[in-house]
Amino acid sequence: MNGLFWRDTGTGRPLVLLHGGFLDHGMWDDQIPVLAARHRVIAPDARGHGRSANATEPFRFTDDLAALLRHLDTGPATLVGVSMGAGIAVDTAIEHPELVGSVVVSGAGTSEPYFTDPWTTRAMAAWYSAMAAGDLNASIEGFLAFAAGPHRTLGDLDPDVVDRLRRMARATMSKHTRGEADLLVPVRDTWKRAAEIGVPVLAVNGTADSPDHLGMAERLVRTVSDGRAVSIDGTAHYPNMERPEEFNKILADFLRTR
Repeated sequence: MNGLFWRDTGTGRPLVLLHGGFLDHGMWDDQIPVLAARHRVIAPDARGHGRSANATEPFRFTDDLAALLRHLDTGPATLVGVSMGAGIAVDTAIEHPELVGSVVVSGAGTSEPYFTDPWTTRAMAAWYSAMAAGDLNASIEGFLAFAAGPHRTLGDLDPDVVDRLRRMARATMSKHTRGEADLLVPVRDTWKRAAEIGVPVLAVNGTADSPDHLGMAERLVRTVSDGRAVSIDGTAHYPNMERPEEFNKILADFLRTR
């Protein structure tokens, strides 16, 4: 599959777990064994992330995912995505609707984010500045600011969660070099086209996430024909890692209605 890595475990209706940017399928370690008891769980590493190869030609994440699902002869599947993974899930519901039965998102709307909140724009500027300078350690710490959100510090999080995020971010960021070509081709007009999505969409929001990320998820569920949102208190951008049992229950309840 063109250098892509994925986990495929369990049997039953297909469930695809899509990780956030600069992370890998390991962010789902608290979900995979639980969900695999009732579902076929597929958890890929996106191109350029984790154990998947870097891009060598222009590509779209949604097309990679569609090719993988067709290769595995599965679908329509429930796509569950956090942050970048949420954008990929929505893109796939738009671009490859025959492969998608329902969508669950956290910390994102579509693959075309926008940031206006002062905390978010400052945090993004600091992170991008570190990446532009080629400072790996500062890039990782800038990235981790979003795990805490605007109202907390990393010290407020479970140290194991922070360590897992830091390890995954370091592994993926280390795969890339300063100034390398950006071969990712964006999917266009996603906010307008999201209104075409006819499958159920659930947003699982961390109440401590940034206003921009919460706002985009809320906008998505208002845009689609069948959308709703629930919240997990005391979590930010990665509710599945901070409160896995609560996240798993919300997801299991949603899946039982599909």
